[in-house]
Amino acid sequence: MSRTNIIALLIFGAILGYFLTFGADTTRKFKAGVYQLLSPFLTGGSGLRKQITSVRTGLKSLEQLERENTGLQVENRALRATNQSLRDIEHEVNRLRHALNYRERSVFKLIAAEVVTRDSSTWWRTVTINRGKIDGIETDMPVVTDVGLVGKTTTVSDSISIVLLVSDENCKIAASVEGTREQGIVSGERVTVGLNPFLNLNFLSKQADLKPGQKVYTSGVGGVFPSGLLVGVVKTFRVRELDGQAQLTPAVDLSHLEDVFVVTGRR
Repeated sequence: MSRTNIIALLIFGAILGYFLTFGADTTRKFKAGVYQLLSPFLTGGSGLRKQITSVRTGLKSLEQLERENTGLQVENRALRATNQSLRDIEHEVNRLRHALNYRERSVFKLIAAEVVTRDSSTWWRTVTINRGKIDGIETDMPVVTDVGLVGKTTTVSDSISIVLLVSDENCKIAASVEGTREQGIVSGERVTVGLNPFLNLNFLSKQADLKPGQKVYTSGVGGVFPSGLLVGVVKTFRVRELDGQAQLTPAVDLSHLEDVFVVTGRR
């Protein structure tokens, strides 16, 4: 054993012997002094542990809130989708109800049909419906909705038919204006795909002086369209060199055609 270790051992023994000479009261006082010196460190350590525990608890709460918020967002999106589906169903039911009511109260014999195809290049000219010869459809039969006139059938096969729309310039309709003796011929005008078409009512008298909002109906002249079908509403009127001309807004929204009826005759 080295001299340094021997000296250290002697010093430790002397200190230990000195402490052993203390009485019980002196020992307690000594312990109290030691604890007094260490208490700030013990207290600080305890407070630090509490702060760390509090931070961990706060982090857990934030994570929990984030998970709950994500769950609520997913649930909200699902509710919005469900709500939109219910609105779509309600719209469909109302549309079919109006169509059924129209067929029941109509003075015409009607065959229900659905628009199955529509070409963007002929958007304002023709549509294709899912009814044909086997359903009793023939060429030059009027096509309507519960709102008004859509057009007439042209090419008819066994199960589908092409409908020429009133907005096509080749669809000519004999018409009269409500509340007047004015009669003329309605025809469409060629427009680009993005524009809503108007109809022209030609061959009116120069004294017609039609007002916006007056309704125009089929007159029954010509044998294709029976009288009493709403064609459109007067938008403007002007006097030309030889006659008067009214511009009409079509009665039917031709940009959103879904279900139509083919008129096969009167009841």
